[in-house]
Amino acid sequence: MLTASNSMRSYRGGPAIKAWPLAPFSIECTPPEEEKQLTITAAPPVLASRILPRSQAASIAAVIGFAAFTALAAQVSFRIPPIEVPFTGSTMAVLLTGGVLGSRRGAASMILYVLAGAVGLPIYTEQSSGFDTFVGATGGYLIGFIVAAYVVGKFAELRWDRKVPKSVVGFVLGSAIIYAFGVLGLMINLGSDLGGAITNGVVPFLGWDAIKAAAAGLLIPAAWKLTGEEPRT
Repeated sequence: MLTASNSMRSYRGGPAIKAWPLAPFSIECTPPEEEKQLTITAAPPVLASRILPRSQAASIAAVIGFAAFTALAAQVSFRIPPIEVPFTGSTMAVLLTGGVLGSRRGAASMILYVLAGAVGLPIYTEQSSGFDTFVGATGGYLIGFIVAAYVVGKFAELRWDRKVPKSVVGFVLGSAIIYAFGVLGLMINLGSDLGGAITNGVVPFLGWDAIKAAAAGLLIPAAWKLTGEEPRT
């Protein structure tokens, strides 16, 4: 059995084969006398994989870093009475987290953010924290952050983040996921009906979130261009 991924390997008694540096795939094969088989497994082609060292330490640092970035973005907030939910910058951070890290690391980063706030770190909007937040107006949105980061990360792994139109569409769909969980949270936690939850938890934020989705949709394709990656449809 041979596995080549940015390194030198050889199978039993066979010649060594050197993989291309930073190649976004791995190759597995067996000697012809044992089994004629060649398998190519693509690694998730996300921005973090392009710009960060390929190590577990780098992945952990990225997960922690984007959780901290989301915590900072959450402090950029303001309220417009009588709307219960504040306007924040955190949703843009969630979209960027998924878009840059991919599905698994993006979701892991948001899980870390949500858990850190739940155990008492003042990192939610307006420096709030604690499990009580989950039974308040913003509880559903926090759960939505995790799902949205995963889904946006999946879109990035499908190369939707290379060009602006698909990138923006992916981020708009990610925002819609956050809205869906937010509405559900308002209905469960505050006893709102569906119409009231949409009126108070979605409609006021459409313009604000459209700006954030568009900004994120411009940033990541621009970052790919800086890496020298050629856009492909």
